[in-house]
Amino acid sequence: MRKLAGKVALVTGAGRGIGRGVAHRLAADGALVAVHYKEREEAARETVELITGEGGRAFAVAAPLGEPGDAEALYGRLDRGLEERGEAPRLDILVNNAGFNVPARVAEVTPRDFDALMAVHARAPLFLVQQGLPRLRDGGRIVNISSAATRVAFPESVVYSMAKAALEALTRALAKELGPRGITVNAVAPGFTKTDMNRKRWATREGEAAHAALSVFDRMGDPGDIADVVAFLASDDSRWVTGQCVDASGGSFL
Repeated sequence: MRKLAGKVALVTGAGRGIGRGVAHRLAADGALVAVHYKEREEAARETVELITGEGGRAFAVAAPLGEPGDAEALYGRLDRGLEERGEAPRLDILVNNAGFNVPARVAEVTPRDFDALMAVHARAPLFLVQQGLPRLRDGGRIVNISSAATRVAFPESVVYSMAKAALEALTRALAKELGPRGITVNAVAPGFTKTDMNRKRWATREGEAAHAALSVFDRMGDPGDIADVVAFLASDDSRWVTGQCVDASGGSFL
């Protein structure tokens, strides 16, 4: 039997990149996956088709994040999507993956960009957990996608690093609070990964080589590398691991 058979997973920002890789892997392990997206409906549909084309189960859920009422709207649509598939409103796995970056050093940061990055990377996960707890079954899993930028100095994206650090602090606090229910809460910290985010950094052969050289394996990560770590944390195999941030950067900056 597949490890996540009978489980319901919600992956935010699952239309592309790491989110798509995570949704694909969780579905392959047997979960019914809600593929969240904000605006890119076509990308989310492609993720769903990738999963269902291999015999998995998935459906798309549209909702903004980082705005008032975002969690309530997302869960309302999740509940309707489950009902349409004959499932009760419930949740077993929440992966807070949605995110973006506005590269800027301290002298370049604007209040608008600060608020937007904090809203999506820190505020949204907090309230998605808060509003999701009535649905999240005992023994559930919460996985937050952080960044290796919290471990090393990354002045080129100072606010992004700050927001991800806040997410890691949230991870530890939730792990302690939700432990009595058997719910584990962990974070995964990717390094440079070949996705649309910051594509300009590695779009050229020289740029990719420079980023690959940061890893002890001399390559950039791909979404599957991160998805495999998330799948472990989403499974019962990780039952004795909580409050941790798992570095999935390929040994970058060692």
